[in-house]
Amino acid sequence: MTDWKGTWRLVRHGLRRDRVVLPVWIAALTGLSAAVVAAEVAMYATAAERAHGAAFGAANVFTRIMDGPASGTSLGAISMVEAFQKLAIFVALMAAQAVVRHTRQDEETGRAELIGSGVVGRQARLTAALIVSVGASFIVGAGVTMALLAHGLPLEGSLASGAALAATGACFAAIAGVAAQVSTTQRGANALAGGVLGLSFLLRAVGDAFGTVTASGVELVSAWPSWLSPLGWGQQMRVFHQDNWAVLALFSVLFVGLAVTAFALGNRRDMGAGLIADRSGPAEAPPRLLSPGGLALRLQKWPLITWGAALVVTGVAFGAVGESMEDFADTNPQVADLFLGVAPGATIVELYFALVFSFIAVAAAGYTVQALLRMRAEEVSGRLEPILSTSVGRIAWLASHGRFAVGGTVAVLVACGGAAALSHGVVSGDFAAGWGVMAAALVQIPAVLALGAVVFALFGVAPRWAGALSWAALAVSFVMGQFGDLLELPQWALNMSPFTHVPAVPAVALSYGPLVVLVAVAAVLVGVGMAGFGRRDLAIAA
Repeated sequence: MTDWKGTWRLVRHGLRRDRVVLPVWIAALTGLSAAVVAAEVAMYATAAERAHGAAFGAANVFTRIMDGPASGTSLGAISMVEAFQKLAIFVALMAAQAVVRHTRQDEETGRAELIGSGVVGRQARLTAALIVSVGASFIVGAGVTMALLAHGLPLEGSLASGAALAATGACFAAIAGVAAQVSTTQRGANALAGGVLGLSFLLRAVGDAFGTVTASGVELVSAWPSWLSPLGWGQQMRVFHQDNWAVLALFSVLFVGLAVTAFALGNRRDMGAGLIADRSGPAEAPPRLLSPGGLALRLQKWPLITWGAALVVTGVAFGAVGESMEDFADTNPQVADLFLGVAPGATIVELYFALVFSFIAVAAAGYTVQALLRMRAEEVSGRLEPILSTSVGRIAWLASHGRFAVGGTVAVLVACGGAAALSHGVVSGDFAAGWGVMAAALVQIPAVLALGAVVFALFGVAPRWAGALSWAALAVSFVMGQFGDLLELPQWALNMSPFTHVPAVPAVALSYGPLVVLVAVAAVLVGVGMAGFGRRDLAIAA
């Protein structure tokens, strides 16, 4: 047992390190589940409306891809078909990042070597990371269960929903444990875990896209690729419909197998090394790396490409569905009233794209936050100090990353809007409507940049808390902006989200006033960040 000596001390240490970020994740995911159920209650007031909604979800291929397989007409089943995929992806990200943070990041920064010099077993760090991550996943599951019960949904389905989410988080914690043994860097380990998550989504999406609608018309039988995906397993539990508890055995087998593999791989490598060795770089660096902007491009290009590709695919999917929303609303008066209450006189398609891009903007803000937090990673790693010892000034270095984050944000939203406009034009034949779709994307840019300015200010004045508080700001903005009205929150709380102030273009006329205010607030926050960074010492320890 000496290999595990000191595990519980490291668990307490990990909980202390994550005392902000994990509670934010847990609260945000619990709140998201409650908000989705509240939205479904408002949208589907009668059994007939629920039956039509389930039939639409079963028949529409793009809805299957984005949400998953329809599973009957109960309110709980419809709510979890809508919510599970999103919640599962977020739980997987939370769990994977926590494991990588407490394993590979500690080795990269040298903390693991310092900890290992004490009375700590070889497997204690990985074990503690898994305990913290899996524990957080189970707390999310319990929170979601309580949120569902609070809306009066059945006990068994609520428990099954929480169990499916907790099991998904546990499996991706184990996946990240293996990735941390394979890669030599935190960035690489997160990329490997993210790649597995993307593959899981793809397999699940293919299985549901080629699934078969049952004779009832309100249930989809997924094709076999869904059963190769942990994300697919969670939805095959068919919560509030069949409650297939036996599916949890698949999660258990995968978790145990991956955890054993991670421990075995950890015994075969040296501290700081990975099973895949770093490739040798070129003998000479390209000239562009002599400038701060060129270095920022080198560091930031792959996240931009990844986020951009994901949002383009999202835009194509949502754009193609837009035309069918008219038919859906025609047979569901509750949905039509909900949409038209936002902007009387607008068409259902216009309201649909205004709503869709309010959600896509939050995803684009995720890229913005990640791009700006790269500055903190460079500072903590110690790579910033030698850069600033040259003729490069602090403001020039800040500006290089800031320009890339702003340009990347604009690029991904333009690309997503263009993809949605094109796919909508192909399906509907009305390419002229694409200008309205593009406007729905472009009008979100000031709100996303305002949130990015918050990250910039936090990095300048509170670097130690920049990461946790930045992601917390994104989570709060998402819940307040997208679900604040449904949760009947006070207006001051709604105003905390920059997305609340964006006009619902193309459903309403463009109003420049709120956008100018958002840009002005962003400019002030950027100034605060620059002033703070210019006056503080560098912090080369997390």
